[in-house]
Amino acid sequence: MKTPRVGTARQGLGRRGEQLAARYLEARGYRIVARNYHCSLGEVDLVALDGDCLVFVEVRTRRGDDWGTPEESVSAVKQRKLVQVAEHYLAEHNVLDSDWRIDFVAVDLDVRGRLRRLEVVRDVMAP
Repeated sequence: MKTPRVGTARQGLGRRGEQLAARYLEARGYRIVARNYHCSLGEVDLVALDGDCLVFVEVRTRRGDDWGTPEESVSAVKQRKLVQVAEHYLAEHNVLDSDWRIDFVAVDLDVRGRLRRLEVVRDVMAP
């Protein structure tokens, strides 16, 4: 019997959180335009439109309380990278003059994987 790799379980948890976040945002009028946008500078989980504003969304998911809250997991380094990735996306898609912001979605699951909390924090970092 194979033992699942830790990275695989963590990736599955992250995907579940991103799916929950995307559905939640779509239900509130956001339109998802990209998932897991990658460039040489890093990655952002979701790119969405909220009206005319481009929104770069970082999703952090936690199951149980062993590793702290989702909010505690976003370091200053990650915040700087998110801004760089967003700026790269804007340049790559020739929309540098667009209104944009970075939102954060905290997804908190219980130990069985059931949603305990999903919270959106808008405009967490000024561009």
